[in-house]
Amino acid sequence: MKTIQNIIITLSFFLFSTHALLAQPYKDYIGAGHNAGITVTASSSSGSATPAKTIDGSGMNDRMMQMSRFMSQATLGANNAQINSALNMGYENWINDQFTKSPTLVLPKMNTIWNEIVTLNPEAFGPAAIHFNYAWWDNNMTNQDLLRQKVAYALSQILVTSINSDLGGWGEAVSSYYDIFINNAFGNYRDILGQVSRHPAMGYYLSHLNNPKTDLANNIRPDENYAREIMQLFTIGLYMLNQNGTQMLDGNNNPIPTYNNDDIKQMAKIFTGLYGIVRPCPAAPYPPQCVCWSNNNPPSCANADETCCWWPTTSAFGNNIYVLDRTQSMLMSNADHETGPKTMPGGAIINIPNNGMAEVNAAIDFLFNHQNTPPFVSYRLIQRLVKSNPTPAYVSRVAAQFINNGQGVRGDMKAVIKQILLDEEARNSAGYHMESAGKLREPLLRYTHVARALPTENDRNRYWNNGYNYLNDTKQHVMASPTVFNFYLPDFQPVGEITEKGWVAPEFKLHNTATSVGYINSVHGWSIWNSLMYSWEGSWPDNPDGARLVTTYLQSISNDSEVLINELDILFTHGQLSDETRQIMRNALNPLHWNWDQNSPFVRTRLALYLLMISPDYNCVK
Repeated sequence: MKTIQNIIITLSFFLFSTHALLAQPYKDYIGAGHNAGITVTASSSSGSATPAKTIDGSGMNDRMMQMSRFMSQATLGANNAQINSALNMGYENWINDQFTKSPTLVLPKMNTIWNEIVTLNPEAFGPAAIHFNYAWWDNNMTNQDLLRQKVAYALSQILVTSINSDLGGWGEAVSSYYDIFINNAFGNYRDILGQVSRHPAMGYYLSHLNNPKTDLANNIRPDENYAREIMQLFTIGLYMLNQNGTQMLDGNNNPIPTYNNDDIKQMAKIFTGLYGIVRPCPAAPYPPQCVCWSNNNPPSCANADETCCWWPTTSAFGNNIYVLDRTQSMLMSNADHETGPKTMPGGAIINIPNNGMAEVNAAIDFLFNHQNTPPFVSYRLIQRLVKSNPTPAYVSRVAAQFINNGQGVRGDMKAVIKQILLDEEARNSAGYHMESAGKLREPLLRYTHVARALPTENDRNRYWNNGYNYLNDTKQHVMASPTVFNFYLPDFQPVGEITEKGWVAPEFKLHNTATSVGYINSVHGWSIWNSLMYSWEGSWPDNPDGARLVTTYLQSISNDSEVLINELDILFTHGQLSDETRQIMRNALNPLHWNWDQNSPFVRTRLALYLLMISPDYNCVK
């Protein structure tokens, strides 16, 4: 008792006599290392949980928990080694290091996978979305560019194309389009806009590929689809915004529209005349869109067994998407581009005669430099990376970096990403304790998180995951949104307390009685049935092609349920596991000690994983 009293007196004296130093970060205090000459005893201890750790600092997991939380925001999932490495580096140094990592692209991997498949089966259909899925998962289970891939995934939910269209049959188009975000995740948002606008996947998806100029005699007018969405969804939104993301109001306290129907018509004129590059005629067996003749038909098709007839030999406006190289940027036909001046929202005029591509670039520049674009994009990126309800001050700070990275550059993704992840609202305890902090972890990130957090084994040294099963269960998989509006709108409000408080929760759009059960069934498959992922190229049980979680380490510590729960808390819930969930897990795990059964540790560990991953603590992250 006397020792404890002396400690308290000494500590009290220190606190009151060094007030001038309180603003300095001080880590040499009782509980974090100041243990010289102090002996600690306890009535009991268990394993590595020794009494001395109560004051020597080695038992504190706070910094580990904070870094685990940071990694859940900055990556698609991280394991213990990656969390510890980031902890040693520090937040900003880790981000800077990630900026140096080479991009892991989808298209080259998809092509490799497709070549392997079609070599074994020349009649295989593809490359298609399934092969994009294989490549995406294989890359994201083995890569080092963790931050780049998380940002690319976030961007794919803002500038949306989807396999829920004919793009589902064109794996090279989807892969090439997704690589825009991987290549430019640390680049400039202006480059992203430009490459997206000219990519044939987007040209087909939002119908400005072969978009014709006005022909009143034949009642033809430019398609308005892309013109509308590049404004509404990719840049300026529906209403004028302050830098902090709040809506500007007119004299009657009403929001001010950013554009009207006439503005859409004018913007549509800009995106006319774009066409694709013809790819070489495919080799036999010919695809359905390739019209071929037999050897006995006209001489022009004498080599029909080797040559695809009726295939265009030159790239020109009007060529169908089926004959195009769906990985190459669209070109401009000035003859098919709308002539004359085009008026942008607010009155700016674009008129560059006989140079349609220059007009496209001018329109993209206009939207990129619009005052709405920084807060509009910043808000959506914050939602994808950190929280559903950022304060206006948070949005304003991120938008400021979008406007000027400190060196006069607008749209610098590196500056934007750093501000989002290092902002006080993302990192400080005050931001963490806000009532509106956090978000529902979207279904795909629950999946990627567990796949990356734990060791895995596979059958063929690859991670070809079909993805469709999980899409059916949860209604989410990468590049598979139902519409151009993504899986959910950024302002979606579920019925209940969230809406009553004026907050939003986009991911709850996917949460219903069907998808919640579908997710639980998926978790059961990962943890209990021990099937994390599988392709459609194998067959079970004779020729499997899947992957499984490896829980050897967790099983080795599972004898003490508290130690196991704490380890899972670090990896998956970042120190946010509630007492209620902990007690549920204890009640379920503690009876499962069967000395007569060597599978007992496996059963305990897998049940612990299952219970944690279906808990609100894991699914709702702060």
